[in-house]
Amino acid sequence: MKQKRTLGATLSRPRLLGMVWPFIAVVLFQALLGCVSLYVLSAVRGYVAGESLWSKGQKDAIYYLTLYADNRDPATYLKYQQAIAVPQGGHELRIALDRPTADLAAARLGILKGGNHPDDVSSLIWLYLNFRHFSYLEKAIELWTVGDGYLVQLDDLAQAMHRAISSDQVSSSDVREWKGRITAINDGVTPAAKAFSDALGEGSRVILRLLLITNLATALGLIALALLRTHKLLTQRHAFASALQAEKERAQITLESIGDGVITTDVDGAIAYMNPAAEALTHWKTAQAQGLPLAALFSLLDENAEPDAFTLLEHVIKGELGGGSEHSKLIQRVDGSTVSVTLVGAPIRSAGKVSGAVLVLHDMTQERQYIANLSWQATHDALTGLANRREFEFRLEQVLQQVARQQNPRHALMFLDLDQFKLVNDTCGHAAGDELLRHICALLQSDLREGDTLARLGGDEFGILLENCPAAVAEKIAESLRHTVQSLHFVWKGRPFMTTVSIGLVHISQTPTTLETSLRAADMACYMAKEKGRNRVQVYHADDSELSLRFGEMAWVQRLHMALDENRFCLYAQEISPLGQTDGGNGHIEILLRLHDEAGRIILPDSFIPAAERYGLMTSLDRWVVENVFKLIADCIGERPGRPMAMCAINLSGITIGDDEFFGFLREKFTAYNIPPAMICFEITETSAIANLGSAIRFINELKALGCHFSLDDFCAGMSSFAYLKHLPVDFLKIDGSFVKDMLDDPINRAMVEVINHIGHVMGKRTIAEFVETPQIEQALLEIGVDYAQGYLIERPQLFTFDSLQCRPVRPQPLVFKAPGTFR
Repeated sequence: MKQKRTLGATLSRPRLLGMVWPFIAVVLFQALLGCVSLYVLSAVRGYVAGESLWSKGQKDAIYYLTLYADNRDPATYLKYQQAIAVPQGGHELRIALDRPTADLAAARLGILKGGNHPDDVSSLIWLYLNFRHFSYLEKAIELWTVGDGYLVQLDDLAQAMHRAISSDQVSSSDVREWKGRITAINDGVTPAAKAFSDALGEGSRVILRLLLITNLATALGLIALALLRTHKLLTQRHAFASALQAEKERAQITLESIGDGVITTDVDGAIAYMNPAAEALTHWKTAQAQGLPLAALFSLLDENAEPDAFTLLEHVIKGELGGGSEHSKLIQRVDGSTVSVTLVGAPIRSAGKVSGAVLVLHDMTQERQYIANLSWQATHDALTGLANRREFEFRLEQVLQQVARQQNPRHALMFLDLDQFKLVNDTCGHAAGDELLRHICALLQSDLREGDTLARLGGDEFGILLENCPAAVAEKIAESLRHTVQSLHFVWKGRPFMTTVSIGLVHISQTPTTLETSLRAADMACYMAKEKGRNRVQVYHADDSELSLRFGEMAWVQRLHMALDENRFCLYAQEISPLGQTDGGNGHIEILLRLHDEAGRIILPDSFIPAAERYGLMTSLDRWVVENVFKLIADCIGERPGRPMAMCAINLSGITIGDDEFFGFLREKFTAYNIPPAMICFEITETSAIANLGSAIRFINELKALGCHFSLDDFCAGMSSFAYLKHLPVDFLKIDGSFVKDMLDDPINRAMVEVINHIGHVMGKRTIAEFVETPQIEQALLEIGVDYAQGYLIERPQLFTFDSLQCRPVRPQPLVFKAPGTFR
């Protein structure tokens, strides 16, 4: 892999920026260095110029002050002030920049007062602030400070002289004293000014030398870099040529060793090259085939073994066999034999013109065999070789689709369940059970007609489909099968077993039916055969539906007791999402009950709730739900303290509402798990609330006093709701899904949703729409003003976990176009 990446890097097209960026960087650096050099030199030049002006100003000031002592003319004193102002500007510049926080405004005024050009202001300040501790500049500043001291002495003397002259109190001795002091100041300031000038000059010369050396070093670096880059480019060119040759050799070896046939031709279709796989596929050698047209090697057929109208070369040139998809074809060799292949081809282009073609042929013989084996395995049982459940249901579906088109159809469906098969597995092991199944399958197959379908549906369950079989014949076959199984004397390691079978038989007639209905009827008939004592045939009749339902419910009672004992129930959660403006809550979810059956499948509550209600198990189920919901909430609070959590809606049955002990149970659980009552919302159906109105009102009021919320489910399903609604102190109304799901097509249903939402809002209750499954329904509910939505569009039920309790993010809402006439 590393070698491949290196080769790819070598053969990649060089990029201009990758080649010249070092030169660009050096040039930019040198340009920047030149700009900085000019800026520094400009600042030094500014100080040199300023020093010249300040020295001249000092000399002029001394001259005019000496003259003023002699002539005492105010005009002479004014000239002194104008002359001293220039060096005072330099003094003010230094004082402003030496402060703890530099006074830039005062520094600018000092520079301008000192006679420097306005364009030099920024560079003078920059140089002083950034290079004040540079040796030469630091020495110059020290001398500057000394000179400023003399300047202050001179100005103090001038002011004293001016006051004395103005008051006409001057004697000849005063004049001599003044001139002596002026001479002393002049003798002191002149060496300092000269030393300051020399320090600035030496500093500028040092800086010039440093900048010259830096620029020369940069130029030498650029020359060295150019030599290095040129050497690298030459090395890359050599590596490119070597890699190209290696790649050519590798491609040749690859073509020789791959399992797919590769054929190249010129533009006229004459063979130029064939790899060994192509030789084996076409039964031609490369030396024999070179120069021959493709048609001499084989002809191309379509999937129906019909000759293709176009030549293979025409397909390739037109790009019809390009990569990206498989093109299944048959090729017929010269000896007449055929082989299935997939073809990929592409034209070879040179200078923008097609100069030939390359064709890749992949032998599909093994793949087709694999596909056939997989197809058989997908539709058959590995142990018995019979059709499996999937194939059986497919064939039954085909028969059911033909029933409506047939005159007097006669078909039969049977479910067979071996009696006491588990005893064989438990006592002798699965090997004995497998052997018994193979024996029984052989016997059952021998009693069926040709064309009948026998399938193993799972475990010891079998299905039989009898097509075009009259009812009497089907029942006779069923009895024959029962007798055959009963007559089998199975012996495993000297231990005999009696075998019997329970059979459910369903006659498929002209009456329209579905696959699910037919399978359920056969399963029900088989179950009834077992309930009536096993080893019998039970024929399903439509008028036995009530009895079948009773049998099914009785079976559910035992299954529910076992599920409670084995803790095979589980909880799911489904989000109830706010529509439009949210109320700032932490979210709202409904807790849903599911059952893991004996085989581990998930069973929806519609299958077992009717039996639980009929035989008094709903209170136990409701207690199980409350216990487990509270436990998960308590665990979540313990592990994730302080996080906002969603309100949980728990469904309660009408029987539970009327249970006087259930309220005490709830208080105990609230205390035991320390659950905030405001997190819980109990859902009760409209019909159960109205059927137990007094108990419901009392139950709701007692729990609302604790802080719980209530929701009235399936509202308006009974059409007697509005008369009782004002008596039920619930917080939420759940609009029955039968109105919501068809509201876009049925104006009456939409009107019902609008009325329920309006009346709920008038009564101060929030509304929840069920069965929200499309964005169009969500948009309509948003227009109406419904508060919350629940359905597959919002969220499919998910396993109830810690994540279910977390505050849900706000869903983006569609734009609302308020329809006229809707209640808001």
